[in-house]
Amino acid sequence: MAKAEKKAKGLISVNHTVAENRRARFDYFLEEKFEAGVMLNGTEVKSLRHGQCSLNESFAEEKNGDLWLIGSYIAPYGPAGAHLQHVPRRDRKLLLHKRELARLFAATKQKGYTIVPVRLYFNARGVAKVEIALAKGKAQHDKRETIKQRDWDRSKTRILRGED
Repeated sequence: MAKAEKKAKGLISVNHTVAENRRARFDYFLEEKFEAGVMLNGTEVKSLRHGQCSLNESFAEEKNGDLWLIGSYIAPYGPAGAHLQHVPRRDRKLLLHKRELARLFAATKQKGYTIVPVRLYFNARGVAKVEIALAKGKAQHDKRETIKQRDWDRSKTRILRGED
């Protein structure tokens, strides 16, 4: 089956966001973003293509000089047999260049910085990627300001459409 036929049938999803960590935008100031590859098993890729993934409560941390995605959930792939299944909440290695890793590790040693996954998607070549961000935690008053701004934006669009 040609790649164009697979794409037409929906088997290959290109530039398709599988999961988004919207809570990260609320809890953190996202300063610098990076694109990282993810080491996955075959059944994990199939589950991702069906959109069965969650990045909520996940984070990235350093282990032995590598960056690992911890706490992400990829649902088991139903059609695969029990012996082929993967562990849904296993740690997954993130693939980055050494320069990017060094920059991230140096930044996380500073007070208040952490590495947060923002979204998981398939790039133009059909490869699963994770967008991670160097983030600094928000204080409570900053979160209230974010809520006010979001409510004002909603009101503004309602007024412009003439619903009020």
